[in-house]
Amino acid sequence: MKMQQIIENVRGFDGALVVAPEAGSAFPELSWGDAYFYHAPDGRMPERTQPYGTIITKDYPDDTSSGLDAPGRFRVNIHVGRERAAGLVSTEAEPAEADVFHRHPLYGDAGWVCVIDPAEKTTDAVLALLREAHEAARSRAARRAR
Repeated sequence: MKMQQIIENVRGFDGALVVAPEAGSAFPELSWGDAYFYHAPDGRMPERTQPYGTIITKDYPDDTSSGLDAPGRFRVNIHVGRERAAGLVSTEAEPAEADVFHRHPLYGDAGWVCVIDPAEKTTDAVLALLREAHEAARSRAARRAR
């Protein structure tokens, strides 16, 4: 699955906001080309809420194990919760292996999973988990609004 297909799918969720920093934008240069997924029905990036999912397109200084500096590679990161994450991740996979669920290299302890270049084995699950993460973010926002 292509990165743009995932982004378009998420944009179809009710109240979803996809922030996709581009070259020359006000966002830090390191984030250009990446995408961040929020529940934000007002269309404004939340100030006190982390995204529920992201797509990154390059290695970050403290996050290089996925080998994302190779052309065309990207990684989808999804917050699924600790219990769910434990049942999804492959303990046999190499850190840079594509199309398998990994524990997020930095935020795995917080219940984040990731997939490098989702394809035949993981695409349906990635899209379903992004929808579930969006719904969880919507529920949290509703609780905070009470």
